[in-house]
Amino acid sequence: MKTLASRDNSTFKALRAIADDPRRHGRTLLDGPHLLAAYLDKVGPPLRVAVSEAGAAHPEVEALLGRCAGCETLALRDALFAELSGVETPVGILAEIAIPLQPMTNVAASCVLLDAVQDAGNVGTILRTAAAAGIRDVVLGSGCAGAWTSKVLRAGQGAHFDIVIRERVDLPDFLANYAGVGIATVAREGESLYDLDLAGPVAWIFGNEGAGISEKSALAARRRTTIPLAPGCESLNVAAAAAICLFEERRQKLATMQQR
Repeated sequence: MKTLASRDNSTFKALRAIADDPRRHGRTLLDGPHLLAAYLDKVGPPLRVAVSEAGAAHPEVEALLGRCAGCETLALRDALFAELSGVETPVGILAEIAIPLQPMTNVAASCVLLDAVQDAGNVGTILRTAAAAGIRDVVLGSGCAGAWTSKVLRAGQGAHFDIVIRERVDLPDFLANYAGVGIATVAREGESLYDLDLAGPVAWIFGNEGAGISEKSALAARRRTTIPLAPGCESLNVAAAAAICLFEERRQKLATMQQR
């Protein structure tokens, strides 16, 4: 196991550059046992693994290192590890992986489109919700938080490895080539979510936390929907709204299957 003790070490500098800007380098860091275990279960071995001095003695870390036999393994001083980790009290293991390159092919099934959703927690939570609802494709337009940044990865809790993620996509362009129905979620004056027939494929569009969906994306959608709220309530958090919409679609489709 190679030990890194200096910030001037070229390998540490490379890891720090990845942590700062994953998209630019085409790689990202999985911080913590849960994300690494999910990656090992669903994808395979990472490119390399790094452990802190304190983490090396942790039983969960030891078990994961055993599963990463054959991977390059680095030992970092605790202070250096803390510079790479986005967690206040890290367990002490992280892994470098390549960000999957997804071709921009036509999507036939239901999918989620994010229009300038900027909060990393919201983006990660929506990815996790999409995976739980059986949605395979998530498309991020410009202005969204980076899907492979540490905060989004932590909020996604491993969902990244269950779905296909495409970033920096022109959403109106995507909708123009989508065979299903584009539905823009709006705070008011849309059709009630519970009046929609969601039997076919749907491209759900969820917008920015403050400004909502851009006019271009809204115009490209065939329909607009609003979640009925209690009197006096103006809106929902975008991640909560996404969960309600995606599981209403799942409810309808499961009910249809049970009737057959």
